[in-house]
Amino acid sequence: MNNTLYIVVPCYNEEAVLPETARRLGEKLTSLTAAGKISDKSRVLFVNDGSKDGTWSIISGLHQSDSRFSGVDLSRNQGHQNALLAGLMTGKDRADMVISMDADLQDDIDAVDAMVDKYHEGCDIVYGVRSAREKDTFFKRVTAEGFYRFMSFLGAETVFNHADYRLMSRRALEGLAQFKEVNLFLRGIVPMIGYTTGYVSYERGERFAGESKYPLKKMLSFALEGITSLSTKPIRYITLLGFLVFLVSIAMLIYSIVRWAMGETILGWASLICSVWAIGGLILLSLGVIGEYIGKIYLETKARPRFLIREVLEERDEEAL
Repeated sequence: MNNTLYIVVPCYNEEAVLPETARRLGEKLTSLTAAGKISDKSRVLFVNDGSKDGTWSIISGLHQSDSRFSGVDLSRNQGHQNALLAGLMTGKDRADMVISMDADLQDDIDAVDAMVDKYHEGCDIVYGVRSAREKDTFFKRVTAEGFYRFMSFLGAETVFNHADYRLMSRRALEGLAQFKEVNLFLRGIVPMIGYTTGYVSYERGERFAGESKYPLKKMLSFALEGITSLSTKPIRYITLLGFLVFLVSIAMLIYSIVRWAMGETILGWASLICSVWAIGGLILLSLGVIGEYIGKIYLETKARPRFLIREVLEERDEEAL
């Protein structure tokens, strides 16, 4: 059996950390090959997501000096999820198993050994799950864990404390290729694939160099993408909220009639104005949530390509996808 492993690493402006990432991943390939766990055809596949610095030049240099390093250069910045998908789909026909991880070295590279062992035990998908979040700030820890719980509450199937550090077999990748969503949220799509699943816990470290590519604004956008991509419960909650507001309005109507019949005058301008503003706000909020889903339908019906590849660096000639 040919146990070829590809490690897919999306990169956006990672010139500060890339040389060290390549060194550590190269050492990991060497040790796994020596142990007979993977074949000597295994590679590290860097995906350049339209970087504005020297990331692609570094990837090209790594490829020229060591054929174990390959590269995919996207035509423009497509976003982390699309860049990751480009790497997975590029590696799908070249490898028996593919591991995806970030370039910042926060993911524990030593967990790769356990993932490969799980693959040999028969797992098609192996999730890297964080064992603790002590190194995160209080705000980061609370918001991140709150996000996973909120996703579960909305009925979206995700793996708690799992990002995009995972192993997928070729069979699992072929299953992933059948999902045609333009609005990608791989953390929710991969659990839908099924097959035999395993878990490997690890402690996430600090970023080796460079700056985080997920500030608060992007984190909120990513969370919204995940919620609206995987769950329709927000729309159902809007329906329930509308029904409750209707019941309140009926109760207020009965109350007003009773007060009128008793000959009592209702002054209540303040309560009336508050009610108008509250209902108006609920209407705008409801329209916004519904509009978010309609916008996704609009993008899905266009069926635009999720990524375009400018160049692929391989030891052998390959056709660009």
